[in-house]
Amino acid sequence: MDSSVTNRRVLGLLGTVALCGLTIFIYQPAWHGGFIWDDDRYVTNNYLLIAPDGLRRIWFSLDAPSQYFPLAYTVLGIERWLWDLNSTGYHWVSISLHVANALLVWWILARLKVPGAWLAGTIFASHPLQVESVAWISELKNVLMGLFFLLALSTWIEYVDATSGRRRLVYFLALGFYLPALLAKSTACTLPAALLLILWLKEKPIGRRELLEIAPFIVAAVGVGLVAVWWEKYHQGTRTLVSLGPIERLLIASRAIWFYLGKILWPLNLTFIYPQWRIDPANPIGYLWLIATASGAWLIFYLRRFFGRSVEVAALFFLTTLGPLLGFTMLYTFRFTFVADHYQYLACIGPIALAAAGLARIGGSRRNLHWLVVAVAGTILIVLSLLTWHQAAMYRDLETLWRTTIARNPACWMAYNNLGVVQFEKGDIEGAIEKYQQSLRLNPDYPEARYNLGSAFLQQGQTDEAIRQCELALQLLPKEPDAHIVLGNAFLAKEDVDRAIREYAEALAVRPDDYIGHYNLAMALQQKGETERAAREYEKARALKPREKP
Repeated sequence: MDSSVTNRRVLGLLGTVALCGLTIFIYQPAWHGGFIWDDDRYVTNNYLLIAPDGLRRIWFSLDAPSQYFPLAYTVLGIERWLWDLNSTGYHWVSISLHVANALLVWWILARLKVPGAWLAGTIFASHPLQVESVAWISELKNVLMGLFFLLALSTWIEYVDATSGRRRLVYFLALGFYLPALLAKSTACTLPAALLLILWLKEKPIGRRELLEIAPFIVAAVGVGLVAVWWEKYHQGTRTLVSLGPIERLLIASRAIWFYLGKILWPLNLTFIYPQWRIDPANPIGYLWLIATASGAWLIFYLRRFFGRSVEVAALFFLTTLGPLLGFTMLYTFRFTFVADHYQYLACIGPIALAAAGLARIGGSRRNLHWLVVAVAGTILIVLSLLTWHQAAMYRDLETLWRTTIARNPACWMAYNNLGVVQFEKGDIEGAIEKYQQSLRLNPDYPEARYNLGSAFLQQGQTDEAIRQCELALQLLPKEPDAHIVLGNAFLAKEDVDRAIREYAEALAVRPDDYIGHYNLAMALQQKGETERAAREYEKARALKPREKP
C-alpha cells in the first residue's frame, strides 16, 4: 500500500479519535444533568412513552404533547424502556448523536473538497451554540434530525459523483435517509435546497432531469412542512398567541439573520431564552437590519468573481436552513422570544465551513504562515471548548437553568415563573409567590403565572385569592387544564365538591392522560361518597403516574 495512503488513514483515525474525545469531554458537565424545562412533556410525564398503545398514538394521532415528531418520540420511548427516568442515558444518546453529526460534517466537507474540513467538523462539535441542542433532553429531535439530514446529504453527494449502475440504489438510499429526518423534526424540510446547492457547487447542470430527481424530496418536504404549519396554528395555538403582519415578520427575519451570525462569530452570553425584540414597522431604525441584509447579499454576489461559488453556497445554506425559523412562519416560542440557539444547529455549518476553509487556505498559501494558522485554529478550539464546558453546566438542573437565564435576561417573565415552580416544589412558598408576582409585573397577561400564584396562595390558606387568580388565568387561556386543576383544588378546600369535580373533568377533557387530574378527581368523588367512580379514577391515576426503577 502506498505510504501516503497509509499516512492519510492514520491521520484520519487520529483526527476521528481527537474529535470524538474532545466532544465527549467538553460535555462532561451535562453527563448527569437532570430533566429540565419541557422534559416533563417529552419524557417524564409523557404517557405515550409507556402506554400499551403509545406507539400507535405517537404515529397516528394528535396526542403528541408538542409538534408531530413521531421518530423522536419513538426513540424517547425506547430510551424510556431502557433506562426509565435515569437522565444520564438520555444525555449520552444526545452526545453520541452530536459526535456522529460532527464526523458527518467533516466527511461531507472533505467529499466536497472544502479545505479545513476536519477543523470545520471540530468547530461544529465544540461550538457552545450547540449546547442547547445536545444538553437539553427534549432537543433529541434536533440532533436526531441532524443525523439523518447529514446522512441524506452525504448520500446525495455520492449519488452526484457516482457513474456506475449503483446510482439508482444510492438515490433511493438518500431519499430513505431523508424521510426519517423529516419524521424526527419537520425543519429538515430545507434539505432540497441543500441538494440544489451541492449540484451548483460541483458545477453540475441543473436541468429538467435534476429537478425531477429532487422532486420527491420537495414533495416530502412540503407535505411535512404543511403538517407542521397546521399543527402550530391549530394544535399549538399560535394563531391566537402570536399575530404579526408581513412587514413585522420581514423585520424579525432580517434582524434574526445577523443575530445568528453574530452568535456564531462571538458566542458569549448565550441564553436559554433571549429578550424578545420590540418590532415597530413605523420606526426607521428597524429597517437597518433589512438594509444590512440586502447589502450583504450584494457583497457576496460581488465577491464571487474572486472566491467562486463557495461564499454564495455557504451563505445560501445558512439562510435556507434557517428559513423556517426566521419568523415567516409563526412558532409557539414567538410568544416569548424570536430566536433560540438550537434553531441554527445545522445552519451554522455554512459560516463555520467558510471560516475553516479561509484559515486552511491562508495556512496553505505560504509556508511561513502555516504554524501561525495552526496556532490560531488551536486557540479557537480551546476557547470554544472552554465556553461549551461552561455553557453545558447551565443545564445541570432546573434551578441553575432559570437563575442563569434571569441573570442574562432580567426581563424574562417566563424564567421568573419557572423558577417559582422550582421553589414551590422545594417548599419555599414565599419565594415562589415572589417569583410569580415578579413574572406578572413583567407580563400581567401570563396565565401560567396566574394559576401558579393561585396554587401558592392555596398552600397558604388564601383560598378566595387562589380562586381569583385561577379565574383570571382561565379568562386568558380558557381551556388550560392546569388552571382547572388548581381551581378544582381550591373549591375542594372550600368543600364545594361538585364544583371541584366539574373543574377536574374540564381539565381531563383537554388532557385525559393527566394522572394528577385523575387522582384529584378520585379524591373529590370519594369525598362525595361515589366510591366506585373514585376507585376507577384512582386506578387510572396509578396506571398513568410515571414510575422510576428501584
